[in-house]
Amino acid sequence: MTEQRELIRGLHNLQPRHRGCVATIGSFDGVHLGHQAIITQLRARAAEHQLPSVAIIFEPQPHEYFSGEKAPARLMRFKEKVLALFAAGVDRVLCLQFNERLRSLGGEAFIQQVLVDGLGVRHLVVGDDFRFGCDRSGDYALLQRVGAKAGFSVEDTATLEIAGKRVSSTRIREALQNADFALAEQLLGKPYRITGLVARGRALGRQLGAPTANVRLHRYRSPLVGVYTVTARRTDGSPMSGGCMEVAGVANVGFRPTVEGEGAKPLLEVHLFDFSGDLYGREIAVTFCHKLRNEEKFASLDILKQKIAEDIQNAKDWFSRRQTS
Repeated sequence: MTEQRELIRGLHNLQPRHRGCVATIGSFDGVHLGHQAIITQLRARAAEHQLPSVAIIFEPQPHEYFSGEKAPARLMRFKEKVLALFAAGVDRVLCLQFNERLRSLGGEAFIQQVLVDGLGVRHLVVGDDFRFGCDRSGDYALLQRVGAKAGFSVEDTATLEIAGKRVSSTRIREALQNADFALAEQLLGKPYRITGLVARGRALGRQLGAPTANVRLHRYRSPLVGVYTVTARRTDGSPMSGGCMEVAGVANVGFRPTVEGEGAKPLLEVHLFDFSGDLYGREIAVTFCHKLRNEEKFASLDILKQKIAEDIQNAKDWFSRRQTS
């Protein structure tokens, strides 16, 4: 069923028109090929029932609520995830705030409040290993049992494997940690990229001979830390510079240990080659190509400046080799 995409923030924002749907539940971090297979299955069932498709997600993600800064790094921010779900064909995204009240719900209470009273779900697509509820008593069998009484059916999700292993967000994080961008792209179905608004910083990069576009990552941790060759483009489809849609560059992702103190948040800094223009307040998408080195703390800004110059030259050499290979 095709209708206008809609983000619903919380059960309290559900309207009578939202009742009656085919739904799935998950974290959907990365919206990778495994997630896309689930969404394809979801859309097929929604079409059969002639109802909207709904993806139920949580913010923060449950493991972030329980583990805080020790939680696995996010592959994408909330906005990126919602847009990716819409791009995959989901009609509505229901985001539930994962707080103490939601955490304390038992399995049957979650089904009743969210699926039955809230959404009026007619069909649910979840993995047969899906667990929920404060005591983790909620499982596939409980969903089937309660669904039979409440009037909704339950279906297993498809499992997608590549190279004999299940496609998962954990596997993608491991690929990124190993700078295996080819494998990450294979699992995601597209190159790994980070999108975000370019914010004003301290203009330190300009002082160091390498002005940067700074993107705050708004997360505990980043799946990438280090210096990388990248390409960047505007998300609105307008040219970057000189009519080019995409510009090559070098980026640092991390905590800038040479200039920042303890407690710094991760930041993406991108130095673009052959670029002139103002990107402040504009949203860009940065695609990661190759890792040059780990992030380091240097004894002085002069040493950092020298290292940045080396990084720029190494990145330009890498792009030159790729063009001639």
